[in-house]
Amino acid sequence: MTDFVLPDLGEGLQEAEIVDWHVAAGDHVVADQPLVSVETEKAVVEIPSPRSGRVLHLLAKVGDRIKVGAPLVAFEEGAHADAGTVVGTLPAEAVHHATMPKPAAPQAPPVAAIKAAPAVRALAVAQGVDLGGIAGSGPDGTITRDDVIRAAAISASGSTGEALRGVRLSMARNMALSHQSVVPASVLDEADVDAWYTPAADVTIRLIRAVAAGCVVEPALNCWFDAARMERELKRRIDLGIAVDSEAGLIVPVLRDAGRSDLIALRQALDALVASTRARTVSPAELKGGTITLSNFGAIGGRYASLVIVPPQVAIVGAGRIVAQAVPAPQGATFHSFMPLSLTFDHRVVTGGEAARFIKAMIEDLERPA
Repeated sequence: MTDFVLPDLGEGLQEAEIVDWHVAAGDHVVADQPLVSVETEKAVVEIPSPRSGRVLHLLAKVGDRIKVGAPLVAFEEGAHADAGTVVGTLPAEAVHHATMPKPAAPQAPPVAAIKAAPAVRALAVAQGVDLGGIAGSGPDGTITRDDVIRAAAISASGSTGEALRGVRLSMARNMALSHQSVVPASVLDEADVDAWYTPAADVTIRLIRAVAAGCVVEPALNCWFDAARMERELKRRIDLGIAVDSEAGLIVPVLRDAGRSDLIALRQALDALVASTRARTVSPAELKGGTITLSNFGAIGGRYASLVIVPPQVAIVGAGRIVAQAVPAPQGATFHSFMPLSLTFDHRVVTGGEAARFIKAMIEDLERPA
């Protein structure tokens, strides 16, 4: 028996969640046939079989989170390991004449022992809590007294706990990282976009162009910061993180070279990126390497926002809901369309002056006619 382990999925990913098995124990598979779909932090990835052969056991079940290098599938070894080439059953006549010995019945993978101290186990019994349904928060997944008390409280309230997975788990980790390390500050302003704005206008492309204009004036915001070394790395190319609202949660794929001048090609690239993100087919590589982020949350609602920077980036731009506001004029007040802008920056790296000049450059670009 030979185990096939979860391979390195690249981009520094350390674990994945089993989403769907495409084979079962006893199946014959061929090399490169899809074995399993797994969900990384934000993408669903299909893993092919590394070889042809018979599947003896599936070593993880749907919903399990496993580390890179952990066993996924056990393949049969020996002279008959690769006798089959397709998934399915042989005709009865072929089975009658077959000389290959019948494989052993598949065995379920071993279940990890529950880690809990005797006192915690006793508390669980007293509270009527099933330790098997608790994800331990202690070292190496050990269930603590607080875990049991929390589970008992949830049970008493009639609600059910839900472990964060996939996109929401990634968001929780990234937000915690930001809270622990970034020193955020914000600048708020608004742009008079009446010269070009209509309900049919391509607001997102105008925003991308404006972010690029801000980066030209103040490159310090298109930057990565290494806090451990106290070094910043100014980026020449604008690889713009685009916040995408999806059913799975907030996903931020990266639009490469967002400062390009060909706006038609930029729109096509953006459409393809958003479509693959919402379909969960976006590759892990397309979720990495952003140099600054844009959130057009105004398309849903809200005017200004306190935004969160994800290291190593040092800035994030938000655009709120466009509203009509009165503007003084000699003949009396008139109404113009105004776009609220929010810029949050890491004050360890970016000065207030740099942030102010950045948003000023954005406003000047947004206020130009189409």
